Amino acid sequence: MAVKGIDVSYAQGKIDWAKVKASGIAFAMIRACYGWDNDSQIDRYFRANVQGCEEAGLPYGLYHYSYARTPEDAQKEARFFLRVIDGCRPAYPVVLDLEDQSQQRLGKSILTGIAQTFLSAVEEAGYYAMLYANKYWLTGLLDRSRLAGYDVWLAQWSAAASYDGGYGMWQYSASGSVPGIDGPVDLDYAYRDYPHLVQSAGLNGWKKNPDTGSDYQSMYQAQKALYETEVKKVQALRDGLQGIIQSAQGLVK
Repeated sequence: MAVKGIDVSYAQGKIDWAKVKASGIAFAMIRACYGWDNDSQIDRYFRANVQGCEEAGLPYGLYHYSYARTPEDAQKEARFFLRVIDGCRPAYPVVLDLEDQSQQRLGKSILTGIAQTFLSAVEEAGYYAMLYANKYWLTGLLDRSRLAGYDVWLAQWSAAASYDGGYGMWQYSASGSVPGIDGPVDLDYAYRDYPHLVQSAGLNGWKKNPDTGSDYQSMYQAQKALYETEVKKVQALRDGLQGIIQSAQGLVK
């Protein structure tokens, strides 16, 4: 079942989070920072937004906007991001936002290496790591097979998503209107119960659930393996359809 959410940064200014929650929004993705090793690059509304969500009882996730041009840069960005979000307990994933125009011509191998480096560093630190990218990046600029172990937050502003890979969240609009926020805001859907996945597995600063006896490694790896299997099924279906189309085209000729 899909739940409605938003993603925010300094661009939305001061937010009335109680009104946001009362409007039916179920979660928020908050920009934490961008770049690396410079506290001036912490989003100036990051702490206020985290505090506002916590006071309103609204689950949130966190994201980092990347300018990395090498895997080494990505490692620096990951260290910065982890330092900035230390002490937070997001119930939704922590995300690498990969979309900057300055990175588009780096090539598929480098871009995929940047994503892998950042996401693996975040995952190893005990967080539920996720990749944000638009359809063009996911289909043309990144090697999806090397990133199959990570949930995707798809950016595609349209009435329906046409991306053929798996994704756990979908950013479907950049011009939403939500009570408590002045001006436009990005709108999202989440398709997985991230609070349950994160909290029961003891990720993102949450303690392991003593009632279920959840084991961090086994639960997380099981969920990750399930996601990888679903991605492979979608890719196999796509490849099969392409084969049928090519065969049909051959018959027509």
